[in-house]
Formats: sequence, C-alpha cells, structure tokens
Amino acid sequence: MIEGMEVELLVVPDCPHDGPARELLRMALADVGLGNVRIRTTVIDSYLAAEQRAFVGSPTILLNGHDPFHRPGTEPALACRVYDTTDGPSGVPDLRALRRALKREADVGGRWS
Repeated sequence: MIEGMEVELLVVPDCPHDGPARELLRMALADVGLGNVRIRTTVIDSYLAAEQRAFVGSPTILLNGHDPFHRPGTEPALACRVYDTTDGPSGVPDLRALRRALKREADVGGRWS
C-alpha cells in the first residue's frame, strides 16, 4: 500500500462525466492495490478557480497534486475535458492509462510501505 497517496477529482457543476470518472478511479485504484484511498472531489465553479488550479476541463484527475494527462499549452477552461483514448475521444481516460499513471505516481513518490 502507498502511504499518503492523494487522489482528487476536479469537476464543474453538473458534470456528466463526474460519476463515470469516479467509478473509473475506484476501479483503477482497486486494480493497483489502492482500494482504500479516498477520492476527494472539488467543484470548480469560476474561471478564477480554474486558473488557480490549472484546471483544463471536467473531469480532471490529480494524483498527489499532478495531472497525469496534462498536455502542455492547454489553457484553463470551465468546460468538458476530452481525453484521447484507444477508442477515440472520451470524457474519461482509458482504464489502462489511469492504472499506469497511478503506478508511475507511486514509483515517483517512493511511498511504498
């Protein structure tokens, strides 16, 4: 298990991808042995908040404060986010890509116990 893994889901109000993103996160966390990690949800409801959090669309997944799907040059936005997946554009990332991101963050953080 990883000590101190922080998972945050940033969404706009009434985001249609909030539920699917939360389910995907729970599945990926369980798959990599982190089923007990809490998912914190933060609603981004202003452009100022989007700028302060470098929020580029809903949903955004942060692992220990980092967006593993960040693309350089993407501007803050109060909008739906589109992820490139193996099946084409989607409102949530691929499960496989999310698992890899969780494992990579765990390795980089060196928090295995």
